[in-house]
Amino acid sequence: MNNRILITVVLMVCFATSSNAQILETTKPSDSAGVWQLLKYDAKFTIKGVGHSLTRPLHWKSDDFGKLGVLFFGTAALSLTDEPIRDLSQINKDKFPKVLRDFGWYFGNPQNYFLANAGLYTFGLITKNEKIRKASVLIISSSITTGLIQSIGKSVVGRARPGSGFDNYTFNPFSGEATFRSFPSGHTALAITMAHSVAKQFENPWIKAGIYTIGSIPPISRIIDDAHWITDIAFSTAISIIVVDSIDKFLFEKDAYDYPKKKKQISWNLRFSTNQIGIVGTF
Repeated sequence: MNNRILITVVLMVCFATSSNAQILETTKPSDSAGVWQLLKYDAKFTIKGVGHSLTRPLHWKSDDFGKLGVLFFGTAALSLTDEPIRDLSQINKDKFPKVLRDFGWYFGNPQNYFLANAGLYTFGLITKNEKIRKASVLIISSSITTGLIQSIGKSVVGRARPGSGFDNYTFNPFSGEATFRSFPSGHTALAITMAHSVAKQFENPWIKAGIYTIGSIPPISRIIDDAHWITDIAFSTAISIIVVDSIDKFLFEKDAYDYPKKKKQISWNLRFSTNQIGIVGTF
């Protein structure tokens, strides 16, 4: 995502959430509300969702900073597997179907990604399907936040891509070169954000599994294409899940959309030990 576009969006969000702009004062529309009313309402919570997620660190407590420390420590520890996993992926590169590699690239491409979600939201808006509108608002607001994080991260960290010929500990911050924009993975951030947002709309574990399987194709394809290290993928996955859960909880607490009375949630926690590294979901 273009850095200037992201900065513009963030400034708009900061202005909107700190002002009394009329668009942010619409009430929950009735069942007979028109398309324009629904559009304004969804825009309101898209902006507020982004503002909420971007300002969460200001409200963090010691436990939250501890979890952030665990995320960074775990990512550093996982980097020991970067080279072995890269070697394994390149050995088996020809065995990975090209159609899946192509799907992974196109699905995680920002233009295609937002075009697909625009189509999804438009359908939900025209049909007045609240579940689809809610999913789209969650996807858009979460994608703006994760897009900002990964865009800034790529520039600040300046990590060399695996296909560049440099090792996984080569960094060149603020170089602006595509070669040094490996960490974190943008394709992964968008793919996991959409998959996690959509999966939240279903209770059936098999449907959820299918959605997450599709969402995992872009991250895997980026490793196969030698564009990212496993730690780029893992960090982006964790950030995407954290952001989506944060905004989904915000929408739920604000009663922005209809949620099931007994809302099932998966509590995601980072877990790192001598024999286990990963994100664990507790039902």
